[in-house]
Amino acid sequence: MKSRIKGLLAAVLSLAVIFNCVPMNAAETDASVPVRMTVTASVAGNKRMPEISQQDIIVKQGKQRLNVSEWVPATGQNAGLELFILIDDASDSRLGTQLDDLRAFINAQPSTTSVGVGYMRNTTVQIAQNFTTDHAAAAKALRLPLGNAGAYGSPYLSVIDLMKRWPASDNRREILMITDGIDRARRGIPTRGLYTNPDVDTAADVAMQTGTMIHTIYAPGVGRWQHNYWEATNGQMGIAKLSDVTGGESYFLGFGMPVSFQPYLGQLQEALDNQYLLSFSAQPGKKGQLRNVSINSEIAGVDLGSADSVWVPAASK
Repeated sequence: MKSRIKGLLAAVLSLAVIFNCVPMNAAETDASVPVRMTVTASVAGNKRMPEISQQDIIVKQGKQRLNVSEWVPATGQNAGLELFILIDDASDSRLGTQLDDLRAFINAQPSTTSVGVGYMRNTTVQIAQNFTTDHAAAAKALRLPLGNAGAYGSPYLSVIDLMKRWPASDNRREILMITDGIDRARRGIPTRGLYTNPDVDTAADVAMQTGTMIHTIYAPGVGRWQHNYWEATNGQMGIAKLSDVTGGESYFLGFGMPVSFQPYLGQLQEALDNQYLLSFSAQPGKKGQLRNVSINSEIAGVDLGSADSVWVPAASK
Protein backbone atom coordinates (compact mmCIF):
# COMPACT_ATOMS: atom_id res chain seq x y z
CA MET A 1 0.00 0.00 0.00
CA LYS A 2 2.81 2.35 0.99
CA SER A 3 4.60 1.63 -2.28
CA ARG A 4 1.41 2.58 -4.23
CA ILE A 5 1.17 5.86 -2.36
CA LYS A 6 4.85 6.57 -2.99
CA GLY A 7 4.31 5.83 -6.68
CA LEU A 8 1.35 8.23 -6.88
CA LEU A 9 3.30 10.96 -5.10
CA ALA A 10 6.19 10.51 -7.51
CA ALA A 11 3.82 10.80 -10.48
CA VAL A 12 2.25 13.98 -9.08
CA LEU A 13 5.67 15.51 -8.45
CA SER A 14 6.74 14.66 -11.99
CA LEU A 15 3.67 16.39 -13.44
CA ALA A 16 4.31 19.43 -11.25
CA VAL A 17 7.85 19.68 -12.58
CA ILE A 18 6.59 19.43 -16.17
CA PHE A 19 3.97 22.20 -15.66
CA ASN A 20 6.49 24.46 -13.94
CA CYS A 21 8.77 24.20 -16.97
CA VAL A 22 6.04 25.70 -19.20
CA PRO A 23 5.66 29.52 -19.03
CA MET A 24 2.39 30.58 -17.45
CA ASN A 25 1.58 32.85 -20.37
CA ALA A 26 2.60 30.41 -23.09
CA ALA A 27 -0.98 29.83 -24.19
CA GLU A 28 -1.58 33.58 -24.33
CA THR A 29 1.66 34.16 -26.26
CA ASP A 30 0.83 31.47 -28.82
CA ALA A 31 -2.70 32.84 -29.29
CA SER A 32 -1.82 36.55 -29.49
CA VAL A 33 -1.52 38.48 -32.75
CA PRO A 34 0.52 41.63 -33.45
CA VAL A 35 -1.34 44.90 -34.10
CA ARG A 36 -0.20 48.47 -34.68
CA MET A 37 -1.64 51.89 -33.86
CA THR A 38 -0.68 55.54 -34.27
CA VAL A 39 -0.49 57.42 -30.97
CA THR A 40 -0.20 61.19 -30.43
CA ALA A 41 1.70 62.46 -27.39
CA SER A 42 1.08 65.87 -25.85
CA VAL A 43 1.96 67.83 -22.73
CA ALA A 44 0.06 70.67 -21.10
CA GLY A 45 1.14 74.29 -21.00
CA ASN A 46 3.57 74.20 -23.93
CA LYS A 47 6.08 72.35 -21.76
CA ARG A 48 8.98 70.48 -23.29
CA MET A 49 8.04 67.00 -24.50
CA PRO A 50 9.94 64.45 -22.38
CA GLU A 51 11.56 61.40 -23.87
CA ILE A 52 9.05 58.54 -23.85
CA SER A 53 10.45 55.02 -23.94
CA GLN A 54 8.75 51.71 -24.64
CA GLN A 55 8.93 50.83 -20.94
CA ASP A 56 6.81 53.90 -20.12
CA ILE A 57 3.82 52.67 -22.16
CA ILE A 58 0.94 50.72 -20.63
CA VAL A 59 -1.52 48.99 -22.98
CA LYS A 60 -4.53 47.18 -21.56
CA GLN A 61 -7.33 45.15 -23.09
CA GLY A 62 -9.88 45.24 -20.31
CA LYS A 63 -7.92 44.51 -17.14
CA GLN A 64 -5.23 42.53 -18.94
CA ARG A 65 -1.93 44.28 -19.62
CA LEU A 66 -0.62 43.52 -23.09
CA ASN A 67 2.95 43.07 -24.23
CA VAL A 68 4.32 46.14 -26.05
CA SER A 69 6.69 45.04 -28.81
CA GLU A 70 7.42 48.40 -30.46
CA TRP A 71 7.24 52.10 -29.58
CA VAL A 72 9.07 54.32 -32.06
CA PRO A 73 8.73 58.01 -32.97
CA ALA A 74 7.16 58.66 -36.37
CA THR A 75 10.38 60.21 -37.63
CA GLY A 76 13.20 59.25 -39.96
CA GLN A 77 12.48 55.96 -41.72
CA ASN A 78 9.17 55.74 -39.80
CA ALA A 79 7.94 59.22 -40.78
CA GLY A 80 5.74 58.16 -43.70
CA LEU A 81 2.34 59.86 -43.57
CA GLU A 82 -0.61 59.91 -45.97
CA LEU A 83 -2.68 63.01 -45.19
CA PHE A 84 -5.93 63.66 -47.04
CA ILE A 85 -7.55 67.13 -47.00
CA LEU A 86 -11.30 66.51 -47.28
CA ILE A 87 -13.62 69.48 -47.77
CA ASP A 88 -17.42 69.48 -47.71
CA ASP A 89 -18.82 70.89 -50.96
CA ALA A 90 -21.81 72.07 -48.91
CA SER A 91 -19.54 74.54 -47.09
CA ASP A 92 -20.30 78.26 -47.29
CA SER A 93 -18.24 80.18 -49.88
CA ARG A 94 -16.68 82.12 -46.98
CA LEU A 95 -14.41 79.09 -46.66
CA GLY A 96 -12.49 80.72 -49.49
CA THR A 97 -10.89 83.07 -46.97
CA GLN A 98 -9.23 80.03 -45.36
CA LEU A 99 -7.70 78.52 -48.51
CA ASP A 100 -4.42 80.40 -48.21
CA ASP A 101 -3.95 79.01 -44.69
CA LEU A 102 -4.63 75.51 -46.01
CA ARG A 103 -2.18 76.01 -48.90
CA ALA A 104 0.52 77.17 -46.50
CA PHE A 105 -0.12 74.15 -44.28
CA ILE A 106 0.16 71.74 -47.24
CA ASN A 107 3.34 73.37 -48.57
CA ALA A 108 4.94 73.18 -45.11
CA GLN A 109 4.62 69.39 -44.95
CA PRO A 110 7.86 67.37 -44.95
CA SER A 111 8.88 65.31 -47.95
CA THR A 112 7.81 62.15 -46.12
CA THR A 113 4.16 63.29 -46.20
CA SER A 114 1.95 62.51 -49.20
CA VAL A 115 -1.05 64.83 -49.49
CA GLY A 116 -4.38 64.20 -51.20
CA VAL A 117 -7.26 66.62 -51.75
CA GLY A 118 -10.93 65.88 -52.28
CA TYR A 119 -14.47 67.24 -51.95
CA MET A 120 -17.45 65.55 -50.29
CA ARG A 121 -20.62 65.51 -52.37
CA ASN A 122 -23.46 63.05 -52.97
CA THR A 123 -22.11 60.74 -50.19
CA THR A 124 -18.90 60.20 -52.18
CA VAL A 125 -15.59 62.01 -52.61
CA GLN A 126 -14.52 63.81 -55.76
CA ILE A 127 -10.73 63.44 -55.86
CA ALA A 128 -9.09 66.73 -56.85
CA GLN A 129 -5.57 65.43 -56.25
CA ASN A 130 -4.43 61.89 -55.53
CA PHE A 131 -1.73 61.36 -52.92
CA THR A 132 1.44 63.15 -53.94
CA THR A 133 4.64 64.44 -52.38
CA ASP A 134 4.43 67.38 -54.80
CA HIS A 135 2.91 69.66 -52.19
CA ALA A 136 2.62 72.59 -54.58
CA ALA A 137 0.39 70.46 -56.84
CA ALA A 138 -1.76 69.42 -53.86
CA ALA A 139 -2.11 73.04 -52.70
CA LYS A 140 -3.06 74.10 -56.22
CA ALA A 141 -5.90 71.52 -56.22
CA LEU A 142 -7.77 73.46 -53.53
CA ARG A 143 -10.82 75.36 -54.81
CA LEU A 144 -13.89 77.10 -53.50
CA PRO A 145 -16.63 74.71 -52.34
CA LEU A 146 -19.67 74.54 -54.59
CA GLY A 147 -21.99 75.53 -51.77
CA ASN A 148 -24.21 72.57 -52.59
CA ALA A 149 -24.27 69.11 -51.04
CA GLY A 150 -25.78 67.52 -54.14
CA ALA A 151 -28.78 65.21 -54.10
CA TYR A 152 -27.43 63.52 -50.96
CA GLY A 153 -24.86 65.11 -48.70
CA SER A 154 -23.44 63.15 -45.80
CA PRO A 155 -19.89 63.88 -44.65
CA TYR A 156 -19.88 60.55 -42.81
CA LEU A 157 -20.87 58.41 -45.79
CA SER A 158 -18.39 60.40 -47.91
CA VAL A 159 -15.47 59.77 -45.56
CA ILE A 160 -16.39 56.07 -45.49
CA ASP A 161 -16.24 56.06 -49.30
CA LEU A 162 -12.76 57.60 -49.16
CA MET A 163 -11.41 55.16 -46.56
CA LYS A 164 -12.67 52.14 -48.50
CA ARG A 165 -10.83 53.37 -51.62
CA TRP A 166 -7.58 54.14 -49.77
CA PRO A 167 -4.61 52.10 -51.10
CA ALA A 168 -2.96 49.80 -48.58
CA SER A 169 0.42 50.89 -47.17
CA ASP A 170 2.47 50.89 -43.96
CA ASN A 171 2.31 54.69 -43.61
CA ARG A 172 0.23 56.57 -41.09
CA ARG A 173 -3.25 57.31 -42.44
CA GLU A 174 -4.85 60.61 -41.42
CA ILE A 175 -7.64 62.85 -42.68
CA LEU A 176 -8.31 66.54 -42.13
CA MET A 177 -12.05 66.85 -42.64
CA ILE A 178 -13.56 70.36 -43.04
CA THR A 179 -17.33 70.35 -42.65
CA ASP A 180 -20.26 71.45 -40.51
CA GLY A 181 -21.03 67.79 -39.81
CA ILE A 182 -24.68 68.13 -40.85
CA ASP A 183 -25.95 64.95 -42.50
CA ARG A 184 -28.17 66.33 -45.26
CA ALA A 185 -28.75 62.83 -46.64
CA ARG A 186 -30.99 62.21 -43.61
CA ARG A 187 -33.19 65.23 -44.30
CA GLY A 188 -36.36 63.13 -44.43
CA ILE A 189 -35.89 61.97 -40.85
CA PRO A 190 -37.29 64.24 -38.09
CA THR A 191 -34.32 65.29 -35.95
CA ARG A 192 -35.53 68.05 -33.63
CA GLY A 193 -33.45 67.94 -30.49
CA LEU A 194 -30.20 66.14 -29.87
CA TYR A 195 -29.82 62.74 -31.50
CA THR A 196 -27.24 60.08 -32.26
CA ASN A 197 -26.37 59.68 -35.92
CA PRO A 198 -25.61 56.01 -36.69
CA ASP A 199 -23.50 57.07 -39.67
CA VAL A 200 -21.03 58.71 -37.27
CA ASP A 201 -20.54 55.37 -35.48
CA THR A 202 -20.20 53.52 -38.79
CA ALA A 203 -17.55 55.99 -40.01
CA ALA A 204 -15.68 55.64 -36.71
CA ASP A 205 -15.72 51.85 -36.98
CA VAL A 206 -14.37 51.92 -40.54
CA ALA A 207 -11.67 54.38 -39.46
CA MET A 208 -10.55 52.13 -36.61
CA GLN A 209 -10.64 49.03 -38.82
CA THR A 210 -8.38 50.74 -41.36
CA GLY A 211 -6.18 52.51 -38.80
CA THR A 212 -7.27 55.98 -39.98
CA MET A 213 -7.10 58.98 -37.66
CA ILE A 214 -9.65 61.71 -38.49
CA HIS A 215 -9.12 65.37 -37.55
CA THR A 216 -11.98 67.83 -38.07
CA ILE A 217 -12.44 71.58 -38.44
CA TYR A 218 -15.94 72.98 -38.15
CA ALA A 219 -16.91 75.28 -41.05
CA PRO A 220 -20.51 76.48 -41.58
CA GLY A 221 -22.43 75.12 -44.54
CA VAL A 222 -25.19 76.53 -46.70
CA GLY A 223 -28.98 76.23 -46.53
CA ARG A 224 -31.58 76.64 -43.84
CA TRP A 225 -30.30 73.69 -41.86
CA GLN A 226 -27.20 75.67 -40.93
CA HIS A 227 -29.43 78.18 -39.13
CA ASN A 228 -31.17 75.46 -37.12
CA TYR A 229 -29.61 75.29 -33.65
CA TRP A 230 -30.32 71.58 -33.26
CA GLU A 231 -28.86 70.63 -36.64
CA ALA A 232 -25.77 72.77 -36.13
CA THR A 233 -25.26 71.33 -32.65
CA ASN A 234 -25.75 67.74 -33.81
CA GLY A 235 -23.35 68.33 -36.70
CA GLN A 236 -20.69 69.73 -34.41
CA MET A 237 -21.17 66.89 -31.93
CA GLY A 238 -20.92 64.37 -34.78
CA ILE A 239 -17.53 65.52 -36.05
CA ALA A 240 -16.22 65.98 -32.50
CA LYS A 241 -17.17 62.39 -31.68
CA LEU A 242 -15.65 61.07 -34.91
CA SER A 243 -12.32 62.72 -34.09
CA ASP A 244 -12.36 61.66 -30.46
CA VAL A 245 -13.11 57.99 -31.18
CA THR A 246 -10.42 57.74 -33.88
CA GLY A 247 -7.74 59.54 -31.85
CA GLY A 248 -7.84 62.78 -33.86
CA GLU A 249 -8.28 66.44 -32.97
CA SER A 250 -11.45 68.51 -33.46
CA TYR A 251 -11.40 72.30 -33.79
CA PHE A 252 -14.32 74.75 -33.64
CA LEU A 253 -15.31 78.10 -32.18
CA GLY A 254 -19.08 78.37 -31.84
CA PHE A 255 -21.12 78.06 -35.03
CA GLY A 256 -19.36 80.75 -37.03
CA MET A 257 -16.55 80.69 -39.56
CA PRO A 258 -13.20 81.20 -37.79
CA VAL A 259 -11.29 84.34 -38.65
CA SER A 260 -8.37 82.08 -39.55
CA PHE A 261 -7.63 78.36 -39.69
CA GLN A 262 -3.97 79.06 -38.95
CA PRO A 263 -4.16 78.47 -35.15
CA TYR A 264 -5.98 75.17 -35.72
CA LEU A 265 -3.52 74.06 -38.39
CA GLY A 266 -0.61 74.99 -36.14
CA GLN A 267 -2.00 72.77 -33.38
CA LEU A 268 -2.59 69.97 -35.88
CA GLN A 269 0.98 70.23 -37.14
CA GLU A 270 2.24 69.96 -33.56
CA ALA A 271 0.17 66.79 -33.13
CA LEU A 272 1.54 65.29 -36.36
CA ASP A 273 5.09 66.08 -35.22
CA ASN A 274 4.63 64.22 -31.92
CA GLN A 275 3.29 60.87 -33.05
CA TYR A 276 4.54 57.37 -32.35
CA LEU A 277 4.02 53.94 -33.87
CA LEU A 278 2.87 51.47 -31.25
CA SER A 279 2.86 47.70 -31.76
CA PHE A 280 1.61 45.18 -29.23
CA SER A 281 0.20 41.68 -28.94
CA ALA A 282 -3.59 41.42 -28.62
CA GLN A 283 -5.80 38.46 -27.85
CA PRO A 284 -7.90 37.57 -30.94
CA GLY A 285 -11.37 36.10 -31.13
CA LYS A 286 -12.78 33.48 -33.48
CA LYS A 287 -13.18 36.18 -36.10
CA GLY A 288 -11.57 39.54 -36.78
CA GLN A 289 -13.10 42.33 -34.74
CA LEU A 290 -12.52 45.70 -33.11
CA ARG A 291 -11.20 45.30 -29.57
CA ASN A 292 -11.21 48.12 -27.04
CA VAL A 293 -7.79 49.05 -25.69
CA SER A 294 -6.51 51.71 -23.32
CA ILE A 295 -3.08 53.31 -23.77
CA ASN A 296 -1.39 55.28 -21.01
CA SER A 297 2.01 56.51 -19.98
CA GLU A 298 3.76 56.20 -16.65
CA ILE A 299 5.31 59.65 -17.18
CA ALA A 300 3.40 62.36 -15.31
CA GLY A 301 1.96 65.14 -17.47
CA VAL A 302 2.06 63.19 -20.75
CA ASP A 303 -1.28 62.65 -22.49
CA LEU A 304 -1.55 59.96 -25.15
CA GLY A 305 -4.24 60.20 -27.82
CA SER A 306 -5.28 57.16 -29.84
CA ALA A 307 -8.29 55.37 -31.26
CA ASP A 308 -10.65 53.73 -28.79
CA SER A 309 -10.28 50.35 -30.49
CA VAL A 310 -7.90 48.44 -32.73
CA TRP A 311 -8.68 45.87 -35.39
CA VAL A 312 -7.55 42.43 -34.22
CA PRO A 313 -7.44 39.69 -36.88
CA ALA A 314 -9.00 36.32 -36.19
CA ALA A 315 -6.95 33.70 -34.41
CA SER A 316 -5.09 31.44 -36.81
CA LYS A 317 -6.44 27.89 -36.93
